[in-house]
Amino acid sequence: VQLQASGGGLVQPGGSLRLSCVGSGFNVDYYVISWFRQAPGKGREWVSCIRFDNGNTYYTESVKGRFTNSRDSAKATVYLQMDSLKPEDTAVYYCAAERACYRDVESFDRDHWGQGTQVTVSS
Repeated sequence: VQLQASGGGLVQPGGSLRLSCVGSGFNVDYYVISWFRQAPGKGREWVSCIRFDNGNTYYTESVKGRFTNSRDSAKATVYLQMDSLKPEDTAVYYCAAERACYRDVESFDRDHWGQGTQVTVSS
């Protein structure tokens, strides 16, 4: 399993970013792709997940209505559209793959993580 996350950057409060996570080396149709984030000095927090087989999505409460998870099966890619960004969204964002939508880091094989992409929301 290989995952490549990208799309982070610096954005003003209220702005938008779109993160991408490209999967390779495995059949994405049998997996769920999850997004986590880790702010400075804090633990890794689950944000969202999407099932590749049916597109069902799930979100943590703090991002509902602002973040949208989608996938392109042909490209084995998941997108996290982040709108109405807030300073508290600042973190390194990671994508991870497993057979279910786990919300704890310990449930993921350590080799099933992307490298992370920095999102900074600041004026």
